[in-house]
Amino acid sequence: MSELLQILDPSYVLRNSLYGGLLAGMVLPIVGGLMYVRRMVFLGVTLPSVSAAGIAVAIFWHATFHPDTSHSDFGLAFLGSTVLTTGTLIVLAALERNGRGVLEGRLGVLYVLAGSVTILLLASDRIPEVGALRVFQGQIIAISDSEIILLSTCLAGIVSLLWWFRRELLLVSVDRDLAISLGKHVWVWDLLLYWIVGVTISLGVLIVGPLVTFGFLLLPPMVAMRLNVGMWMAPLLSAGVGMLLAFCGFLVSFQLDWPTGPTDVLLGCVLLGLVTIIQWAIEKYRSPHPDFSR
Repeated sequence: MSELLQILDPSYVLRNSLYGGLLAGMVLPIVGGLMYVRRMVFLGVTLPSVSAAGIAVAIFWHATFHPDTSHSDFGLAFLGSTVLTTGTLIVLAALERNGRGVLEGRLGVLYVLAGSVTILLLASDRIPEVGALRVFQGQIIAISDSEIILLSTCLAGIVSLLWWFRRELLLVSVDRDLAISLGKHVWVWDLLLYWIVGVTISLGVLIVGPLVTFGFLLLPPMVAMRLNVGMWMAPLLSAGVGMLLAFCGFLVSFQLDWPTGPTDVLLGCVLLGLVTIIQWAIEKYRSPHPDFSR
């Protein structure tokens, strides 16, 4: 109880780390739900890796060509991550629309390419800054109040867009043919969705790192979908589950001295497993048993 009170204290030294995790846990599952119904789950694996490569490229470019000018690691990383992630999404969408190649193959190539580029740039002597390496790992222990405000503003804008255009985005994601028959400009909503996904994943990688970003994109929506709460309630439940995982993961990692991100993912997997087992047990109990007395 004392640890919980210490974490909830406004003067707690790691409060910004907790706030950042809660923000990621709230917004990433909502976007992940759209990706899940759109069958873009594999993109959730690849895009965080692409986002990390964008961070590496941006910081390497600045260290190579503008070494004497001051800059914000967070702002520079966010710019590089967003540009590369959104651009990659648009190119993938154009290739898929033209029916060229196999999507899974392109995603696999992108994943290994982005991972190798990130590692090679990290190994360069031009990126010796501890702050830059912290950005790659998604560690926000030393994040400032101004960066938390920036994150909150960006994520609030994303949530606002998702709310204002929820019907169109959901229709295009769930039933594309119906959207076309209703005269919707599908490509416009596709571009908006890709931009939202790109910016959200970029922010997620900066906040919690690539692994936890994929975990928040996938696990809370899967829990919500298994509970069959309806298409409109699923995003709210996903956000609630994500925030619960972020808070409980922070609390557990504080008590056991574990890394916060992997703890969040582990708790998410445990929760999904428990929900699956409970549903299986209920269905098995309710299923009629064969009568061998006849």
